[in-house]
Amino acid sequence: MNTATLSALAEPNRLHIVELLRDGALPVGEIADRLELQQPQASKHLRVLSDAGLVEVQPIANRRIYKLRAEPLQELDGWLDSFRRLWEDRFDRLDEYLQDMQRKDKT
Repeated sequence: MNTATLSALAEPNRLHIVELLRDGALPVGEIADRLELQQPQASKHLRVLSDAGLVEVQPIANRRIYKLRAEPLQELDGWLDSFRRLWEDRFDRLDEYLQDMQRKDKT
């Protein structure tokens, strides 16, 4: 798991940017407007996300269009999946235990 991904997502504005970009590519100005940030602030956050590999930029004329990159998010999902499986196993054991307790109470 790349700690740069988690570090970049730990800042609330950057997490909100990723959530905005989930629906599609956006220019930096629109990102700034939607998050009520100054454009230099938005650009700084986008640079951190870009350095972490979470977004890529496509210059079109004088605009910079940002979009999410799937690979780091897929890596994060794989890492989280190991925890999901762990908790699912624990919940399955808890369910079995509770069912055993209910059967014992009935007898």
